[in-house]
Amino acid sequence: MNPLNSPLEVGVRALALLAESHPEPMDLAQLVLLDYALLHSAEFDGPPSLHPDLPARTGELGMKRRVLEQGLLVLIRAGLAGIEAQQQGLMYRATERGPAFIDILETPYVDRLRDRAEWVVHEYAPQVEVDAVTRDLINRPADTLLPHEVYRD
Repeated sequence: MNPLNSPLEVGVRALALLAESHPEPMDLAQLVLLDYALLHSAEFDGPPSLHPDLPARTGELGMKRRVLEQGLLVLIRAGLAGIEAQQQGLMYRATERGPAFIDILETPYVDRLRDRAEWVVHEYAPQVEVDAVTRDLINRPADTLLPHEVYRD
C-alpha cells in the first residue's frame, strides 16, 4: 500500500480538521475543500503550504472525495469520528477520542498539520462559501493561481 494520499493519511488529516472544529461537525464537501486548503495554505494567504504547489494540484479535488470517504470510514471504525444525519445532510464529527489521538502524534509534520488545521478551521473556513470556492478551483486553468480575493468575502 502506498502511504501517500492513502485513506489512512487522508483520514489523519481529516481527523486534524475534525478535532480542531470539535464539537462542531463538518460535511464531506467542507472536509474536501478544507483538506485542500490545509495542504496548499499559502495559496489562500495562510501559512506556508505543507505540500508543493504543483501546476495540476486542483486535480487532487477529484480524487480527494473518494479517498476522504475511505479515510473517514477508517476513523469511524477506530472510534475517532462519527457520522450523523442532520437536516443539511450527513455530517462528520470527531469523537472525544479524536482530538486526544491527534495530540499523541509527535512528529514535525503533525505539528505543522495541527497548525494548518487551526488556521483553516478558525480563519479560512468562516470566510468562504464551499461550493463557490470548489467550483472556482475546479474550473481554473491548471497552471495558474486564482487571486486570493476570489476566496474572501
